[in-house]
Amino acid sequence: MTKPQIWVSAFLVLFILLFVLGRLTKEEKIEQQFSNQINNTGTEQNTAELTAEQLIKNFGCVNCHGTDLAGTQMGPSLKKLTEFWSKESLIAYLRNPMTYMDKERFKDYRKKYPGQIMPGYGEKNIKDLGKIAEFLLAL
Repeated sequence: MTKPQIWVSAFLVLFILLFVLGRLTKEEKIEQQFSNQINNTGTEQNTAELTAEQLIKNFGCVNCHGTDLAGTQMGPSLKKLTEFWSKESLIAYLRNPMTYMDKERFKDYRKKYPGQIMPGYGEKNIKDLGKIAEFLLAL
């Protein structure tokens, strides 16, 4: 091998090593972020002081239900929920709304709001969901 070939080979090997190292550290960061989301680490301290209104905005409820929660073309009104929910049942719904989709009322919602899906908040702090449920039931 000539000297230029040796230098090119060395540079190529170094480049490959740095590329692999970069990929490994990137995957570790992604895995760490994913496990933080699953375990909800860090968010409990941040949300403990928030009011129900602030939590509703942070969770993105106003995007579909409107800033006054009276409903939009994307989601139904969140007022007068005591007709359908208790605090415990509303928290259960917020944690896993898909388990309620076979009920007649939700079949009507799917027709009225096609393509819209209520996200589940099972990963959120139960105390935060309790604050939200109490607030919504008082509307």
